[in-house]
Amino acid sequence: MQNMASYNVIHLVIWLTFLSLVQLPMRSHCADPGPLQDFCVADLNSPVLVNGFPCKNPANVTSNDFFFDGLQKLGTVFDALNVNLTEVDVFAFPALNTLGMSMNRVQFHPGGENPPHIHPRATELSLVTEGKLLVGWVSTAYVLNWKILTAGQVFVIPPGLVHFQLNVGKGNALFYAFFNSQNPGISKLAPALFASTPLIPDPVLTTAFNVNKTIIDLIKSRASVLIP
Repeated sequence: MQNMASYNVIHLVIWLTFLSLVQLPMRSHCADPGPLQDFCVADLNSPVLVNGFPCKNPANVTSNDFFFDGLQKLGTVFDALNVNLTEVDVFAFPALNTLGMSMNRVQFHPGGENPPHIHPRATELSLVTEGKLLVGWVSTAYVLNWKILTAGQVFVIPPGLVHFQLNVGKGNALFYAFFNSQNPGISKLAPALFASTPLIPDPVLTTAFNVNKTIIDLIKSRASVLIP
């Protein structure tokens, strides 16, 4: 009974956190433009290019468009860093179009890491529901802010700043990330610097990191596995 009560409290916190993003009264808190109608379910197949997505014809919208069940089951496929990511953004849930919000669920095996990355278009609110995670972000003054979080604890990450999560517990870990954008975007530092297309010229990297080309080549040979 105690475990069930703890489970219920944690999931209540999840949805209260999520709803707090929905109910923000000031549009200045949202990274995306405000909607001009009740809803604008994204037409992901439209050839029209706009900032966001064109609306699906309201006459063809049903209650199913506002429903998403992709979080009912835990993920089973983990990447090279022992992480599974389930995204609930406008691409996965088109009803989020123009609503200025999205979320991710991130699962970690022991030792799993969500490597240093940025979300260029959103603030992140991270809520741990299982395990023990080291969470940190670096300010523009190059100051590291970090905490080790356990179930029920929250950490906020300002928009556009480098941050990471590392499972430092003995078992699995899980957290939910809430964003004030329908499409927060992500850029992982290692593949951005060492596995871009085309590649950043070696002299740029050897100078920036004050190392020789051999080291740059070694990093390049391993960074490609981190591309989402």
